[in-house]
Amino acid sequence: MVVPWAKKENFPLYLAPMAGVTDVVFRSICKEMGADVTVTEFVSAEGIIRRDDRTRKYTEFTEEQRPCGVQLFGADGKRMGEAAKKIIDWKQPEFIDINFGCPVNKVVSKNGGSSLLKDCGLLESVASEIHKAVGDQVPVTAKIRIGWDQESVNAPEVCKILEETGMRTIAIHGRTRSQGYGGEANWEVIDECARTVSVPVIGNGDISSGEDVKKRRDETAVSGVMIGRAAMQNPWVFREAKHFLETGMQMEPAPLEERWLLIRRHCFLATQSDRYGNERQTMMAMRSRLMAYCKGFPGAKPLRKALCGVCSVAELEDIIADYMKSFHSGGIERDE
Repeated sequence: MVVPWAKKENFPLYLAPMAGVTDVVFRSICKEMGADVTVTEFVSAEGIIRRDDRTRKYTEFTEEQRPCGVQLFGADGKRMGEAAKKIIDWKQPEFIDINFGCPVNKVVSKNGGSSLLKDCGLLESVASEIHKAVGDQVPVTAKIRIGWDQESVNAPEVCKILEETGMRTIAIHGRTRSQGYGGEANWEVIDECARTVSVPVIGNGDISSGEDVKKRRDETAVSGVMIGRAAMQNPWVFREAKHFLETGMQMEPAPLEERWLLIRRHCFLATQSDRYGNERQTMMAMRSRLMAYCKGFPGAKPLRKALCGVCSVAELEDIIADYMKSFHSGGIERDE
């Protein structure tokens, strides 16, 4: 089955699926900024089968976010295949993605995510059962890490298994599960994987600028890249990367005024959704996002302190107004 959005000649920029981050609002923002492909936060296959309303929210996406995939995690291929069919009936995503890469303990402890990298037999069974259940309705793809730890880097072997079980693209985070998000991503292993299989490989890890994207496009065999944590702080990264690929020149960073407008809009849209609860609950959930957004802002330390207690959009607007007034009057030290 052809996966047109993953063609190397297009070199797509994916927004990486991140739990608690890439909700429907943030995916819309990143799509506006130039993300070519989006993927939902991972969703429990068991929750889908039970038709749990809270779980089902994670599968929501807008038409503007297409091509969009829904990512599933679990360790029972037949049950996950059943969940995939339900999702296709509900939403008709462009693809179903299998999470073989999540390092979080609560997922790994249930034999999901990156734990399957330690059991290639089970990984093969899960991928095969989901592909069999879905058939030709939509492509099935997978996201992995390069291995469980440095002593068991097995991504090339895993990629061959995934290709043989019918996976149409493979996204690879260039760290082991034991690394978490520390250290550097190993792009040599990602490149080896891309040269090992015939399906498109999407590289993930340490992509935060147009220069990074160009380097991986020019120096590896990947068909595209996936941007995760850099987008949390700077969703403009997609726009900046495309500008660099087209012109070879760095784009001027978005000015503070533009950044605050987006931050305010993000929070407002989040309160209008039913993802987190009422306005207070939503803004409490958004606090970590606000911390990421303001990283690197002049005077970020006192700003973070103020944002840590925000409970409403009105409070956020007051903080923004005070900050910008102080910034323009020269009252903010450019300490970060």
